Amino acid sequence: MHLRLPDDEPVTVGRYGARPREVTAAQAIAEVRGLEDPRGHEVFVPRAITAAEVRRTRDVPQGVGWRYLPAAHGRRPCTCPACFQRGTYKVAKLRHRFPYDEPPKPKTELMARLRTATTADEIIDVLYELGRGRRGGAEELAYLADHPDLDVRDTLESVLRAYRGREARQLRARLQSSDPSAADPDNR
Repeated sequence: MHLRLPDDEPVTVGRYGARPREVTAAQAIAEVRGLEDPRGHEVFVPRAITAAEVRRTRDVPQGVGWRYLPAAHGRRPCTCPACFQRGTYKVAKLRHRFPYDEPPKPKTELMARLRTATTADEIIDVLYELGRGRRGGAEELAYLADHPDLDVRDTLESVLRAYRGREARQLRARLQSSDPSAADPDNR
């Protein structure tokens, strides 16, 4: 749309996503024309445009503009849940191509880290990583059911939900029966 507005008409100008500034129409045009790369800048007229102010309309060529944001071509997209919500068009394909989380570490590496862990926090970190995927049998973690730290036992019980099999179910039942707060769910 080509518009004709008075030079002293109050408008707002700014880059998308940033707070716009209130200036006159002449100042806004001068600012946008003076930019090396004006893509992404917007000028808003805070009132209805009359038919007399519209001078011309034209089609914009398809190659003008951008798909997601200026200069996005060649940059890896951020696939975090804040940038791409579930159900967004082709988001599953993008997340497969550009995973947000690093791939899970092999179980052998995590079990080696678990055997060398000395503090409860180190054990809990490894247990969380073990709970990210299917990890085989839970019998290798049975020795942690008697750990003196309650947080380690709680984390182990939570992580065992990702495990399948009789050993995992029995170990979870053992942890729940030994936990004094498990009898009263409101106590947690």
